[in-house]
Amino acid sequence: MRNTSESYLVAALLSVTGGFLDAYTFVSRDGVFANAQTGNFARLAIYLASGNWDLVLRYFIPIFFFVIGVSVAMWISRNAQNSKFLCWQHYSVLLEIALLFAVSCIPYGKISNIYANLLVSFTCAIQAESFRKVLGTPFASTMCTGNLRNATEYLNHFFVDKEKDFLKKSIQYFGIDFLFVLGAMIGTITTKALQIRATLCCCVILGVVFFAIPPKDLTTKAE
Repeated sequence: MRNTSESYLVAALLSVTGGFLDAYTFVSRDGVFANAQTGNFARLAIYLASGNWDLVLRYFIPIFFFVIGVSVAMWISRNAQNSKFLCWQHYSVLLEIALLFAVSCIPYGKISNIYANLLVSFTCAIQAESFRKVLGTPFASTMCTGNLRNATEYLNHFFVDKEKDFLKKSIQYFGIDFLFVLGAMIGTITTKALQIRATLCCCVILGVVFFAIPPKDLTTKAE
């Protein structure tokens, strides 16, 4: 039986969260992208070349903590496998909720924004590593490029082979990216309204994700 953490509902909720957090840090935390680190790498290189060391630090920190977040998620995966009731992804989601709650308590400021960004990047890395598939196929809830490529590939396969399954998968991937964009739009509006407290909305969404993943005993019985 397919891993229940790979359901489309879980992927959809995580994609909304991913878009929300990217908008949150960009709009309210000094224009830093918390999810995909490509933009931060590009800005890091630009400011390295111009010798602007304060801005180099601003963009290096989220990259570094993204690496740490992936490592922590892998540690959780290895050490929570023996849990009798919860899947290891449950623990990842609980940690994400705790981290985003902490972010909601960090005020705006040059230094405090750095702390907020590192925690959000850490959170997004945990999410990216913990949830890597939707309906058995690879996907990303914290970035769009890979999903867009997969959607386009399946669409081309559909036009060539005329198999409806390819079209279905293409629509699923386009849907994931649409939900990311929707999350970014919601994140922008909510951040302007709630300011630093906006990440509490993501805590609620992740709470739904937690309960959308059945406990181990139910999964075992279904198998």
